[in-house]
Amino acid sequence: MHFTINYTRGAHDPKGGPVKVGWLLTDVDSPVIYDPPRRVNSRDARKEHAKSASRCPAVLNLESRYFEVPCPFDLNLGFARDKDGRPVLRNLSGPASSIRGSTLGKRIMVVNETEWRFPDRPIIQLKLPYLFIADEPVYMSQLDAYMHYRRTPLPGTIFGGRFPINVWPRPLMWAFEWHDIEKPIVVKRGEPLFYCQFEFDSPERTVQMVEAQMTPELKTYIDHIGGAVNYVNQTFSLFEAAERVRPDTLITPRKS
Repeated sequence: MHFTINYTRGAHDPKGGPVKVGWLLTDVDSPVIYDPPRRVNSRDARKEHAKSASRCPAVLNLESRYFEVPCPFDLNLGFARDKDGRPVLRNLSGPASSIRGSTLGKRIMVVNETEWRFPDRPIIQLKLPYLFIADEPVYMSQLDAYMHYRRTPLPGTIFGGRFPINVWPRPLMWAFEWHDIEKPIVVKRGEPLFYCQFEFDSPERTVQMVEAQMTPELKTYIDHIGGAVNYVNQTFSLFEAAERVRPDTLITPRKS
């Protein structure tokens, strides 16, 4: 499939400047717990020596191309089956948990067992309100936070994904394939859940991340394309149709 998206360019060639990517939160309870996406960098690395790895241009260039989405609350999850054999999640922190079980149950779920890729590897999904948008062709890839060291590795792998945020913006999820169900999933608040990498027309350009606001036009557009996955298997086939009703501008910077 081939399609072309035309955008009106300003007087300045955008290839000479950064690519503007907007982020915002969709409707969610307690938005204050969702921290802004952070550019990945070696925050605590030593930089005194001129030949330090933390000052290497190649390292800095790589890190600058990733943004991490932090975990909004502590996770300490175990896998079990109820008396009818259905898969369920257990909050292993119990009464000491920082989040109520009822609230956790609204944000995280076990995917229907018939949709697992492997019969012995449950898939869970954590619903997140993060939305990334762009006003020129930009693809976003969701990747594992592979540069973040965990003393106790996670007992599985995350599901990645790649899609164009200029025509198909949608709230993100943290999808996890649980390989070793005998081990818990433990993620602390503030630790990165995943990385976001952005691709565009020139490798020399950088990303300028700006906080955007939910305008009526953006809300209408998201509602228009939202839920398509429930009715169509190959949603990528809908990009051309979505572009026809796309507003001229998705990013409206949030006012301070």
